Amino acid sequence: QVQLIESGGGLVQAGGSLRLSCAASGRTFSNSGMGWFRQAPGKEREFVATINWNGGSTYYAESVQGRFTIFRVNAKNTAYLQMNSLKPEDTAVYYCAARRGASYSTRNNDYTYWGQGTQVTVSS
Repeated sequence: QVQLIESGGGLVQAGGSLRLSCAASGRTFSNSGMGWFRQAPGKEREFVATINWNGGSTYYAESVQGRFTIFRVNAKNTAYLQMNSLKPEDTAVYYCAARRGASYSTRNNDYTYWGQGTQVTVSS
């Protein structure tokens, strides 16, 4: 069992930066692929970024490539999403998720554990 708690969301102006954290409890964090997803009002949840168990492999949605960075510190049971050059269209609730498998995945259904979400609002 893994429990995930996101933090770091907030209100920021366009062009600004935020770092989201996802603190995990449970012994299996270091063996789990992790992902970040987001859901804007009236839209479906969409993939943002993912990382494999040891941080050696990552993958990003085209819309955030070059602006966002996903990384993890297994010794702290925490995954992060560094978001730079934020745009108003990045406004959404951001969720972190953990897989039972060690590899990364862009697919919603591959994730077993989800956090409660943290709001990110980017003003123009």
